[in-house]
Amino acid sequence: MGAYQAFHQRSLSERDAFWDEQAALIDWHKPHTQVCDFSHPPFARWFVEGETNLCHNAIDRHLSARGDQKALIYISTETGIEKSYTYRELYKEVNRAAGMLHTLGVGKGDRVLIYMPMIAEAVFAMLACARVGAIHSVVFGGFAAASLATRIDDAKPALMITADAGMRGGRAIPYKPLVDEALRLAQHPPRQVIVVNRGIDKDYKPVVGRDLDYATLRKAHAEVNTPVTWLESSEPSYILYTSGTTGRPKGVQRDTGGYAVALAASMKHIYCGNPGETMFTTSDIGWVVGHSYIVYAPLIAGMTTILYEGLPIRPDAGIWWKIVEQYKVSVMFSSPTAARVLKKQDPVYLSKYDLSTLRHVFLAGEPLDEPTHRWLTDALQKPVIDHYWQTETGWPILSAVHGVEKTPIKMGTPSFPVYGYNLQILRESDATEAAVDEKGVVAIVPPLPPGCMSTVWGDDERFVNTYFTSFRSRQIYATFDWGIRDKDGYHFILGRTDDVINVAGHRLGTREIEEAVQSHANIAEVAVVGVADQIKGQMPLAFAVVKDGGKIATPELKAAQEKEVMAAVDKQLGAIGRPSRVHFVTLLPKTRSGKLLRRSIQALAEGRDPGDLTTIEDPAALDQIRVALQQG
Repeated sequence: MGAYQAFHQRSLSERDAFWDEQAALIDWHKPHTQVCDFSHPPFARWFVEGETNLCHNAIDRHLSARGDQKALIYISTETGIEKSYTYRELYKEVNRAAGMLHTLGVGKGDRVLIYMPMIAEAVFAMLACARVGAIHSVVFGGFAAASLATRIDDAKPALMITADAGMRGGRAIPYKPLVDEALRLAQHPPRQVIVVNRGIDKDYKPVVGRDLDYATLRKAHAEVNTPVTWLESSEPSYILYTSGTTGRPKGVQRDTGGYAVALAASMKHIYCGNPGETMFTTSDIGWVVGHSYIVYAPLIAGMTTILYEGLPIRPDAGIWWKIVEQYKVSVMFSSPTAARVLKKQDPVYLSKYDLSTLRHVFLAGEPLDEPTHRWLTDALQKPVIDHYWQTETGWPILSAVHGVEKTPIKMGTPSFPVYGYNLQILRESDATEAAVDEKGVVAIVPPLPPGCMSTVWGDDERFVNTYFTSFRSRQIYATFDWGIRDKDGYHFILGRTDDVINVAGHRLGTREIEEAVQSHANIAEVAVVGVADQIKGQMPLAFAVVKDGGKIATPELKAAQEKEVMAAVDKQLGAIGRPSRVHFVTLLPKTRSGKLLRRSIQALAEGRDPGDLTTIEDPAALDQIRVALQQG
């Protein structure tokens, strides 16, 4: 493994020279004068004074060489629509959308909130924002009105772009009523809303004076050519909200130049995607994987990217492999959750299609268990590469880097620290480096490499306090994940160190879910923990104390109350935050100082030893947890 070790070491010891070389992978309007400014730690500025644009690098620079090549393929198994756009056609659509933004007064630095299903117009909107220098904030379409409102108030967008509805599993999900309610709740609603009317929600009614029709605007801007707005490398490209241990989501702020360079380099070194080839990433644009590896990175690399609206098992469990065959996919990116779903299906679907163009499959989102890793590798007869990263980093932290060296794949591990990351496994007690096979906190010595978050939107202090204060003796970035390193240098991720739950790759703060549960009028107190789940990795499980015990006096009343609480969570967060169960108890286990013993509750729920209970206030509380779990 000497070649990759040398490559990684050089990225740290000759940092500026290394990243100066990677910067040549993208187009610059103006060259940088300094590779990395780390004069104000932990803040890092990359490619200082260099000017570039994400949209230019994703589309414009490819027009002469590959204008007639497919750039975007939109496939919806929900509506039966398939449509492809060449680079030249994508250029025109993005220019039209950018023209709409200009006409509505949106320009450099303005925020545009995008709340859309997996449709081509969502990609046009993201790239149009990048083109004019506006900052997009994409919110996952599964979030409820209250969660959407908090993000609106934090970003304070000048404009919102949405659709009448999305679809999932053949069922329409109206977006517009959620948007209307969110704008009613928000303190800083946008002036106007552009709506893509798909004709799915038959009850859709625009708000006169506020809502604008996308198709009408597109027609009015059909021949518009919108010039690129060049941005200094450190200027923000987008905000993407992620959960934390408080109830208030964090706006991860991403820069422009560093992000473009990081993505271009990752396509070359990690994903091994070549111009003219096809990449199929099965995520959603509402998550960071969708931003980086559906929209920006494949297009920056001159590839064809697939945007898929639908489920992995509808119309049948062969749909993804049919797409691989039909569009000659070379690089595929999915999640361990999806792999575990497919594992339960008829294996005939994995041998039904020609997968000869597929070189490798990447999985990320939550820890990949060894049996699933081995099963998928054997079933596909292709390399399956587990890799680990976060919303905050925007691209992989741990991975095999086969573009540099084809190191052996070890099942159940995301392999090695990626170039640019000075990653260490640290003891929680004193920030010293853990020994081989010793559990510690996965941490990164700053500066964070290009493409990682530059700060929390509008809150530099929160950025520092959240990510760089876990260790008293050192200012070092904490991932809040446990990990170990084996004797061969392979790393294993063991789960969260904090109160964040990883549900199918989607991070949810226990505090957020607890606040949603407590929005129900009869809930006095609640504890939510993440419990291991065979399919999704983890699922939220709630234990609640009610104000009026009479409302849970019988099994029927208890079931009705649980249903009401679930509905309250749906209203606050959306179905994504819904606990698998709500168990009712009369008291919750706490220390004598009043701290909830969440780890002990979690251990009981997973059938493990609850640990040291010498500080518990009332042991009967844990007995109630045991009884509730036994009763199911």
